[in-house]
Amino acid sequence: MIGQRRFSQAISEGDGIALIAPAADADAASAAERAGAEGVVLDANIPEVRAATGLPILWRLDASPAEALTAGADALLLTAGSLEDDAEHVERRWQEAYDIGLECVVEVRDADELELALERLDPEIFLLAPREAGDADDPLESVLDLLPDVPAGKLAIADLEITNLDEIAELERAGVDAVIVASHNLAGLVRAAPPEV
Repeated sequence: MIGQRRFSQAISEGDGIALIAPAADADAASAAERAGAEGVVLDANIPEVRAATGLPILWRLDASPAEALTAGADALLLTAGSLEDDAEHVERRWQEAYDIGLECVVEVRDADELELALERLDPEIFLLAPREAGDADDPLESVLDLLPDVPAGKLAIADLEITNLDEIAELERAGVDAVIVASHNLAGLVRAAPPEV
């Protein structure tokens, strides 16, 4: 049933940090669910994914909320950086998503974007992403530096190239609710997930 899985519920329930996996196709989404992921991320319109998994789907494409819902998404990604360029457009998409039952996840890359997102949208879920690869800061540290600015009661997802359990444990200790991990890393990270802290 489209739109009935709550992305926020999936990443906030249970013990420890939730793992979310990108899905390149329906088989990858199904494998992620079997491996213990709590959600999947789509960067392309792959309608077969909805039939392949019962996990909530985060839609990370530039499309209308109605298109995302039709394709089986449960949550839609909006970027806070777009608020600087066209706040009215982002706010319309936010409202349309809300009206049709999609949750919105707002990507922020620095403290200014986080503040702008809180001021204009006041989202429940943030995707904390490091700046571009050329940035001198360590990506993990960039995300951890942003986390204290996320108000209590909001959910935080880290979008990082996580490769080991120590990084997952550090994010969990800091209070991150979920992390997007590469599908090929998922099984090992789930099986050996750190104890709840």
